[in-house]
Amino acid sequence: MFRSALTKTGLSSAIAPKAARVGIAPVLARGYHENVISHYESPRNVGSLPKHDADVGTGLVGAPACGDVMKLQIRVDESGIISDVKFKTFGCGSAIASSSYMTERVKGLTLEEAGKIKNTEIAKELCLPPVKLHCSMLAEDAIRSAIRDYRSKRSKLTDGQKSGFIDVTQSVISGETVATAHPGMPA
Repeated sequence: MFRSALTKTGLSSAIAPKAARVGIAPVLARGYHENVISHYESPRNVGSLPKHDADVGTGLVGAPACGDVMKLQIRVDESGIISDVKFKTFGCGSAIASSSYMTERVKGLTLEEAGKIKNTEIAKELCLPPVKLHCSMLAEDAIRSAIRDYRSKRSKLTDGQKSGFIDVTQSVISGETVATAHPGMPA
């Protein structure tokens, strides 16, 4: 549906002559680049990650002027590499495409590399028209917000944590050895 709505340049040939006779001007749809259409029709990495996980950062941003809202979540592995990315976006096709592109772009990057992605790169890749540049700005804001959230969680976790330990016991009767992990506890 989106492809036909975006790529049609006017009313169908059967309707256009009648519309002209009754004084209705045909409405022209804006043309979207095939990259936008591809990411809109087949968005990549849609979904959510558990926001309370310590290795997940969540960015939630919105544009009050147009009503677009974007949630982008990253999962970071032990070496600081973004291993998984998910998004949910409420908005226009360009906002959804910007979110989808961003998820593909940041997967496998370090937090520093992902934080350097600019909205101009997104807009250029998707060939966004000037009126839709705010969508690429939202995607840039979303990844930065997700990185900030992840770092905030990690600093809280490491600042207020005592070291954990493993308690090993052996039964005198059966000889069975039991190890019980005691993870670090908040200070």
